[in-house]
Amino acid sequence: MTDKAPLKRGIRIAIDRGGTFTDCVGNPGSGRMEDDVIIKLLSVDPANYDDAPLEGIRRLLSKFTGKEIPRGEPLDTSVIESIRMGTTVATNALLERKGEDIAMVVTKGFKDCLEIGNQSRPNIFDLAIRKPGVLYKKVVEIEERVTLEDYAEDPERAQTEAQSQDEAGPDAILVKGLSGEAVRILQRPDEEKIRKQLQEVYDQGLRSIAVCLMHGYTYPNHEALVGRIAQDIGFDHVSLSHQLMPMIKLVPRATSVCADAYLTPAIKKYISGFAAGFKGGLGTERVKKEKGARGARCEFMQSDGGLADVDSFSGLRAILSGPAGGVVGYALTSYDPETKIPVIGFDMGGTSTDVSRYGSGRYDHVFETTTAGVTIQSPQLDINTVAAGGGSRLFWRNGLFVVGPESASAHPGPACYRKGGPLTITDANLFLGRLLPDFFPKIFGKNEDEGLDAEASHKLFEELSEQINQDIAGDDKSKEMSLDEVAYGFLKIANETMTRPIRSLTEARGFDTSKHRLATFGGAGGQHAVAIAEALGIKQILIHRYSSVLSAYGMALADVVDERQEPDSKVWSDEGDVVKHLQEKMEDLKSKSRQALRDQGFSDEEIQFEEYLNMRYRGTESALMIIKPSPEEAEEFGGNQWAFERAFVKVHEQEFGFTLPDRDIIIDDVRVRGIGKSFEGLEKTVDQQLKEITFKDLSKGQKQYGIRQVYFEGGRQETPVYKLEDLAVGDKLLGPAILADGTQTIVVTPGATASIIHTHVIIKIGESTPQEKTDTKVVDPILLSIFAHRFMAIAEQMGRALQKTSVSTNVKERLDYSCALFDSEGGLVANAPHLPVHLGSMSTCVRTQAKIWEGKLKPGDVLVSNHPMFGGTHLPDITAITPAFSGDKIVFYVASRAHHADIGGILPGSMPPHSRELYQEGASIKSEKLVSEGRFNEERMTELLFDEPAQYPGCSGTRCLADNINDLKAQVAANQKGITLISGLIEEYGEEVVQFYMKSIQDNAEQSVKTLLKEVSRRFEGQDLSAVDYMDDGSPIKLKVSIDAKKGEATFDFTGTGPEVYANINAPEAVTYSAIIYCLRCLISEDIPLNQGCLKPITVKIPKRSFLSPSDKAAVVGGNVLTSQRVTDVVLKAFNACAASQGCCNNLTFGFGGNEAGSDAVRGFGYYETIAGGSGAGPTWDGSSGVHVHMTNTRITDAEVFERRYPVILREFSLRAGSRGKGQHPGGDGVVRDIEFRIPMQVSILSERRVYRPYGLEGGEDAECGLNVWVRKVEGDGNSDAVEGSGGDVEYRYINLGGKNTASMKAGEHIIVKTPGGGGWGKIGEASKVVKQQDPKHAWRKGSVAMRQDMAEASA
Repeated sequence: MTDKAPLKRGIRIAIDRGGTFTDCVGNPGSGRMEDDVIIKLLSVDPANYDDAPLEGIRRLLSKFTGKEIPRGEPLDTSVIESIRMGTTVATNALLERKGEDIAMVVTKGFKDCLEIGNQSRPNIFDLAIRKPGVLYKKVVEIEERVTLEDYAEDPERAQTEAQSQDEAGPDAILVKGLSGEAVRILQRPDEEKIRKQLQEVYDQGLRSIAVCLMHGYTYPNHEALVGRIAQDIGFDHVSLSHQLMPMIKLVPRATSVCADAYLTPAIKKYISGFAAGFKGGLGTERVKKEKGARGARCEFMQSDGGLADVDSFSGLRAILSGPAGGVVGYALTSYDPETKIPVIGFDMGGTSTDVSRYGSGRYDHVFETTTAGVTIQSPQLDINTVAAGGGSRLFWRNGLFVVGPESASAHPGPACYRKGGPLTITDANLFLGRLLPDFFPKIFGKNEDEGLDAEASHKLFEELSEQINQDIAGDDKSKEMSLDEVAYGFLKIANETMTRPIRSLTEARGFDTSKHRLATFGGAGGQHAVAIAEALGIKQILIHRYSSVLSAYGMALADVVDERQEPDSKVWSDEGDVVKHLQEKMEDLKSKSRQALRDQGFSDEEIQFEEYLNMRYRGTESALMIIKPSPEEAEEFGGNQWAFERAFVKVHEQEFGFTLPDRDIIIDDVRVRGIGKSFEGLEKTVDQQLKEITFKDLSKGQKQYGIRQVYFEGGRQETPVYKLEDLAVGDKLLGPAILADGTQTIVVTPGATASIIHTHVIIKIGESTPQEKTDTKVVDPILLSIFAHRFMAIAEQMGRALQKTSVSTNVKERLDYSCALFDSEGGLVANAPHLPVHLGSMSTCVRTQAKIWEGKLKPGDVLVSNHPMFGGTHLPDITAITPAFSGDKIVFYVASRAHHADIGGILPGSMPPHSRELYQEGASIKSEKLVSEGRFNEERMTELLFDEPAQYPGCSGTRCLADNINDLKAQVAANQKGITLISGLIEEYGEEVVQFYMKSIQDNAEQSVKTLLKEVSRRFEGQDLSAVDYMDDGSPIKLKVSIDAKKGEATFDFTGTGPEVYANINAPEAVTYSAIIYCLRCLISEDIPLNQGCLKPITVKIPKRSFLSPSDKAAVVGGNVLTSQRVTDVVLKAFNACAASQGCCNNLTFGFGGNEAGSDAVRGFGYYETIAGGSGAGPTWDGSSGVHVHMTNTRITDAEVFERRYPVILREFSLRAGSRGKGQHPGGDGVVRDIEFRIPMQVSILSERRVYRPYGLEGGEDAECGLNVWVRKVEGDGNSDAVEGSGGDVEYRYINLGGKNTASMKAGEHIIVKTPGGGGWGKIGEASKVVKQQDPKHAWRKGSVAMRQDMAEASA
């Protein structure tokens, strides 16, 4: 092709506009890789150009046409076949909150649904709770309401038949929804009223609205009506939730529809500006209109890895637009459908490190992810940000090396970027010789023409090393660390920080990490790939030639996708009409999708479909998106391609470790992914090339660019440097080596080999060298930081094993469990997920059991206990403890504690509000062997859980024995996993070293607490701290804290606390220890290891037989969920840390059925929830509204799921205006939760702060108390005993239930729970001193890994 020859149409351009750089890949139309042209330019460079993608296209066209096109001249689309783009426009608008001003339209009673969200707080230990702000400017509540007629927990499984609205007529109040469920219309919307409401919004200048009404996913008629009225009025943009994503769950759907209304106008604005830079039009319609002469195809990458035509690209599907291209890029270039080796994608750029996985030849999608605090419900690739990339900042905190999550971001960037930035990972790589300035673009400095500034990095490392050496060595020069050791230490911690979530991504789904390949890309990936692979046990790394522009390249390879989905509710059955109904629904979706793709110019031969059913077992919420088996997969199902049920069972077994053969399988959604195949003819796969190429080792000095001194484990080594373009296919070289070009640097460590094939550099990991003997006399701060991660990772992996193998909803879905490891004396080493109420108490339990069984335990024994006097919290929390032996001595313990849904007692759920004696709360186990030398003692557990509790008056044994036994076995398996993992650690480092660091990590936490206590003593000028607060029955909790400032030790003395109570607010001693650890961790306000060391400087004095140290027969169920909150309030008050939060969990239970003594068992159900309130204000923050506080953080069931599962109507769930304490910084408001029962129900409430108000501090006002109201139906003649139906009018009475009560409520009656607010801080009228802080993880992409982590932290 000569430079000057006129080009035929055919240039293909793919662009990824990232945060720092915009990458462009252009091809003249040949499709051959060797003809590609790559351009990298700054995303923002206002001095030179307005729009980076347009500038990139201008440069590519100039190159391909051979003539320079001046800037600003419209570009000729007649030579362009297609433009494909990934853009951060939507993400940036979301991060910076710069989208369109919008109004949200929602059902009456739910105006605050997005402010409350799922009621959990983002950071469990942050007293200044910072929830992400909402996207709307205004809310409109519409008076309309529908609900579902049947409920999933109905023991009779009744199903109401109904017709669609069209068949049943416009006045029918019972109709069939899109999901097949019967929908009852409780209130129809008033058109005139809605018109008036929306006109007001329009008149205020808002032009974009988001509509989400209760159950709109299955009954969209009311949403559609609102949409029509809005369009009549003239709104520019109207987003309707049922059109965007017809999936159950009000809150994610409402957030999604708001995100769409907020972002789509911004995207449309950007696109019209972009399109204005071209002579012809862009998009399929322009191509058609202009008969192919001028228009060019233009497609944008969506979050699901598919392309969408420029005209149908929307805000909701644009959030992961850029990163999605990278996943497509590595998936299509690194995975071989023949060998089927799965791939982990590791994308490390300047500002983020993202990981993902690709296996079985299809993308992993998730349907709920969070970005910038906004939870989106829409199919998205499962991309997880695990670190802040090369820009991760380096800190020395509390004697530990810490990397991130704070980022230097693109501006100012790392220290070496010449903008005065902080020390980062990039600086460490540069300092150690792993990043070569010669190969880095010269775009820095005042005139943007200088290279990296190695001097700046060096200077900051000198300063930091000085501080580190001062802390660890003092005057002893022999203990000092060199600059190299410090910089390398940070790299090791960075790699350790990143490998933990990668393990979670694979292992939590039942995949073995070591059986994957690692595909690394992004500018910084090559510097860390080998270390990451080694840590994960991965043997082979693939680095594509275009790895630094792989997102753009992925867009060039991607397919156009059309997604369609509809809700369903059928129970799977091979017989009858179910399969026929689903097939018809699927065909209908396919024909709509096919038409949409035909309209974009695809022929039927180019269109393929992926067909999915979203399936789950009845009674669970863990739905799995199951793809229709391929012909090969169907062979194992007898050739039946519609064997969805068997495919579901197989995936469930793999992902969760068990199946439930006697449960119905429910279909929640039918989904079709239509794929328009665009470009064929990829290069040969990696495995095909490896077979065909003969490799030849390079001799010393051959093809070398130069030699550098590079630091590896143990010191600097002479390392040859190679230019990637100088290496030929078949070249093989042995590490240490550095391979580089203008966009990337690949570090090959000693022992590893790099081989060059056509498309990739392949690195094979060598055998790891055995660890040198580690000194156990002096603590190495790098190893200490590594062990902190390793111990925590072991506890997390135990937790995943427990969740995977358990059966009960409490463990599997609410994640109400904790796993931990302990030293040989029972001191806590690491605990995950860290539920505040388990923090100090598990250790008490392990130490008590260790003493009882001293010298009597054998390998294979497991102990079990839940008794409050033996370190338990309340009876449903059962602890399993396994000792680990070396020879005949115990070297450490592991333990797991899980909340069992029922263990007997007077009420289902074993959480009675009015228990007086411990036996009424269920089975109590002081100390038993659960497993003896490997044999599970099922007979004894049945006696303890089922037989013994039933011997007490009015009590039953456990109501779910099979679940108890299964969960106990899961706890034993989780403990075994922990022992295996620590044994692996001992094998790697030696028993002495592991023991040494188990102790050292506790010493480190102890030091942090001592430092805090010394500082507090200085602040209070050495005075004792004291506080008192009261339970609603008047019982006082008194505390005096005396601090020894010299030693950094303190005594927490609870003398004066009230006596044991003949009720259930007694709290075992372990609960007070947990509350103290939690408060200390909050006050330190930095991430320190949470372990026994936190309590070492603390002496706790609790008067015996007070209600904080009750007798062994006292009822304690309220101690765990109520008294723990009051102890926390008292400790924080003594430290003058913040005003009181709501101080309660508001435990609500309802249900019916059971096996009362002397009567037949009645099948029923039970439901338990805890309800949010207001948090207290502090010296630099306002309180937060509608959140869980302190000792709990459980999520609330979504409103639509709540009504689908139970016979209730949630009339209101909103913030309780005016319940906050006023002040310089006001507290947060509580909530109003109004539940109407549709059938007779036993309802119980267990709550506090209904008498004593949450206190304000420093002149701030107290918040309002809570109130529990029973809306009771009675005859209207003033006689409250009158029976309904005996004549006379029915009236509703509002009756105060008090804090703790049980009532039998009739159909149509309500309970209204009004929760307390948080106290205010400072005098009203004083100037606010609120400090605005943003979560450093604000911009992270939160896929399945973060979702699991958040759920774990929300399960306290």
